[in-house]
Amino acid sequence: MIRKRALVVAVAATLLARSPADAQLTVFDPSDYAQNVLTAAHTLTQITNQITMLQNQAQMLVNGAKNLSNLNFSSLSALTSDLNQIQSLLGQAQGLTFSVGLTSSRYGALYPPAFGSTFTSNTMVTGAQAQWSASAAALATAVQMQSQITNSITQDQVTLGTIDAKSGAAVGLLQAVQASNQLLALLIKQMMQAQALKIAQDRADASEASRTLSATVSAQATRSQFSGTTQAYTPVAVSAFSQ
Repeated sequence: MIRKRALVVAVAATLLARSPADAQLTVFDPSDYAQNVLTAAHTLTQITNQITMLQNQAQMLVNGAKNLSNLNFSSLSALTSDLNQIQSLLGQAQGLTFSVGLTSSRYGALYPPAFGSTFTSNTMVTGAQAQWSASAAALATAVQMQSQITNSITQDQVTLGTIDAKSGAAVGLLQAVQASNQLLALLIKQMMQAQALKIAQDRADASEASRTLSATVSAQATRSQFSGTTQAYTPVAVSAFSQ
């Protein structure tokens, strides 16, 4: 009995004499480990979502910069130059001008609706020459405008090609809109050219029609002046042979 008690005391002393590290036992808790793994995964998901959000925001800024990017191209100067040249041709028109204030008085002088008693052959010739000059000037204006528009076709083709290339290379909404505006400007310019040409052609037709009508009135006045008289015709005896 005494020996057993001595052995127990010896074992206890031995255990107490060992280091605390040797005395501790490693304990593994599966539930705590799983919780830690879930927490780490959740944290990683949050970080990934934040990174994705930042990437999307950065892409939005890039797209916004592209949408606000300027096309750095304008065809307005060339288009305006062509229209100014056409306007200059209209301003230089002779005969019946395109001025509202001058057209009425000039037309009345060139194409009088009637001829008075002072009508003479010289008046008829002078008026006919002035009318012919007016018609020739109107036709010349129309022909010059046709030539001007024909010359601008080549430049329009170059401008159209440039606009098409700019539109195809547009990197944002602003550039696409600006390219469309350039195309609309070219179309409007061509429509204005066609309108100006029609005006010039119509003016030439009107001048020629007025000249024809005035010639008819002049011929009627000449015939009336030649045949009209207030005295009755008195026959005169005529001898075929002198006495």
